[in-house]
Amino acid sequence: MSHALILLAHGSSDARWRAPFETLEHDLRARLDTPAVLAYMELSEPSLETRVAELYDQGHRRLDILPLFFAAGRHLRQDVPAQLEALRAQYPQAALTLLDPVGQHPAFVEALVGIVTARAEASPET
Repeated sequence: MSHALILLAHGSSDARWRAPFETLEHDLRARLDTPAVLAYMELSEPSLETRVAELYDQGHRRLDILPLFFAAGRHLRQDVPAQLEALRAQYPQAALTLLDPVGQHPAFVEALVGIVTARAEASPET
């Protein structure tokens, strides 16, 4: 079964807000063997529904959705599962898995430690 990854961000009508996510998508695509695409839950395109349709049409049947959120709030407990339920009905041959948000992964804390340490070392002492 062909596998792909959907990076799910909240979404915003502000292109400046979306820019770092688009950069992340580009950078991850260059480093991963698994196809990775960015989708937005709301307020932006491409939507989650658009990305699932595209990937399905390309032959991907296992789609993991990685929320680029710190924690699982209402959106990840209610809204996204409802979107996935509708998508599963539309694409019964696809295995759609909602992963835990990046903020809940142990490596996330390590990444933040690295960022904080690098910033502290780069900052002039006051």
